[in-house]
Amino acid sequence: MTRDQIAERLKGLEGWTLEEDRITKNFSFKNYYETVSFVNAAAWVAHREDHHPEIKFGYKSCRVSYWTHSIGGISENDFLCAEAIEALLD
Repeated sequence: MTRDQIAERLKGLEGWTLEEDRITKNFSFKNYYETVSFVNAAAWVAHREDHHPEIKFGYKSCRVSYWTHSIGGISENDFLCAEAIEALLD
């Protein structure tokens, strides 16, 4: 995807940003249990979609980053998976 295409798609994903070659969002939670529950749900999405983000988490926070290794950049699938992650919080 071009930078313009990425910027346009990011408009529909609140809190997601372009950082280097990936789209990223930081999530905040009330406690460790909620954080780990979110991470487990995100792992399920990754497994279902066969597209795996980088996930880093701590006590009350989680950072999710998507990019497509095989193309060395961002693909439509990264955005579809980011949207699926967002749906977990609805």
